[in-house]
Amino acid sequence: MDIQKEFSQKLADILKFFKDEASAIRGSRPTPALIEDIQVEYYGQNVPIKQLGSISIIPPREIQVIVWDMSVVGALAKTVAEKLNVNPANDGTTIHINLPSLTDERRADLIRIIKGKAEEARIKSRAARDDAKKVITTQEKEGTITEDDRFGIQEEIQKSLDIFNKEVDALVEKKMTEINE
Repeated sequence: MDIQKEFSQKLADILKFFKDEASAIRGSRPTPALIEDIQVEYYGQNVPIKQLGSISIIPPREIQVIVWDMSVVGALAKTVAEKLNVNPANDGTTIHINLPSLTDERRADLIRIIKGKAEEARIKSRAARDDAKKVITTQEKEGTITEDDRFGIQEEIQKSLDIFNKEVDALVEKKMTEINE
């Protein structure tokens, strides 16, 4: 029954990756996840913004980063400008990122992107299911499991996959609602 546990772990990893990808897509309201993992060069190493300063949200559309080392403020502002296509304001120790309102065209692009990432997650999950089925079939041929066991395990794997797909759909709906606010 290790096959089921292994498959469930693969699905959990795929779902976590999808959640991380979805959180980095901008909605109507800013979130720290939008910038926290952007890599900035800091003394010859690439470091995520969340390790260089504290990130806060100032409603309705501003992200503020209070940088702990003033020597990195310029590089951080430049990197954010390039990655988000915005013009951050720099006042020495703090960077203010004002996000413009989303246009209808941009909303449609973001929805298309999130649906594409959801489909990538579903493709990875189906590939994991196919790998698990190959292992089950191999074990049946070797005689370590019976035909009834094979059908039972495949049924459990399919149930896990159905639950996974429902979670992905719920995340997509939530993100689409967030984008359209």
